[in-house]
Amino acid sequence: MRLLLLGGTEFVGRAVAETALGHGWDVTVFHRGRHAPVAGVRSLHGDRTAPDGLTALAEGGTWDLVVDTWSAAPRAVRDAARLLRGRAERYTYVSSSSVYVWPQPAGYTEDAPVVEGAAADAEQTDYARDKRGGELAALDAFGADRSLFVRAGLILGPYENIGRLPWWLGRIARGGPVLAPGPRDLPLQYIDVRDLAEWVLGAAVAGLNGPYNLVSPRGHTTTGELLDACVAVTGSTAELRWTDPDIVLDAGIGPWTELPIWVPPATDLHDTLHGADTSRAAAAGLRCRPVTETVTDTWHWLLGLGGVAPQRPDRPVLGVRPDKEASVLELRERRVP
Repeated sequence: MRLLLLGGTEFVGRAVAETALGHGWDVTVFHRGRHAPVAGVRSLHGDRTAPDGLTALAEGGTWDLVVDTWSAAPRAVRDAARLLRGRAERYTYVSSSSVYVWPQPAGYTEDAPVVEGAAADAEQTDYARDKRGGELAALDAFGADRSLFVRAGLILGPYENIGRLPWWLGRIARGGPVLAPGPRDLPLQYIDVRDLAEWVLGAAVAGLNGPYNLVSPRGHTTTGELLDACVAVTGSTAELRWTDPDIVLDAGIGPWTELPIWVPPATDLHDTLHGADTSRAAAAGLRCRPVTETVTDTWHWLLGLGGVAPQRPDRPVLGVRPDKEASVLELRERRVP
């Protein structure tokens, strides 16, 4: 199989490249040259936001599959897809569950209503509309039978450059009392980036098309299992201080941002972020590794970087400030009998 990755040197793209090489695929990576690609790929350079930025792709080549992870203005998807529609068999766009109209009830499927996509020639708008615009651009160029939309939820694992799981690992590794947002048994949904990569490649071989919610089954793990795994793998003496959600929220702690991954239970936020129906992807071969494996491998990757994770410049730095965490823990001690 011949794979063209648009991107391919960071988080999701890198995992797809490594997985494809592991299956013996021929892999070409088109990227800006800011990060070293995976050893063993053919590397083409270009900037999709610049005039003539696709010149290296225009010079030839044919592929069985294109995988595109673009998340800004959809004109980049439009231009690449139009250029490649006669030279590639299939186009997979890594989209997002954010394309669904907010909020969604727990158990929503791929038939749930989606936002209006940003116009293909528009400037960057917001994440949800841009991702939907990317879907529509791929659909326009490749048609319904040759395009696949991976509506991923929360993505974790090695190479994460958003800062969610790396923040928790770093915080717990420092030890001491740790603000653990309750309840312990709060269900979480996520997809390990390597499981995403395996599914994407298998879907291409199977000729799948259309949208798929790609995330672990509802209740695949819990907040408690995730943070316990962080304590275990780091060997930390950290003490998880489980705190009632109302205390966390009353203190002004931002779910998802200051306490990454966590959102309060019994809310629209939790139903939408951790409540997708993934039976369609499961029926098409999705397999999800245990949370302990995701946490362990992410920690070992971080250790190889000296404990400092990369950070995407277009995403905010996540995590609660130490002084703010300490003040909430003090408040907790006063309110817990």
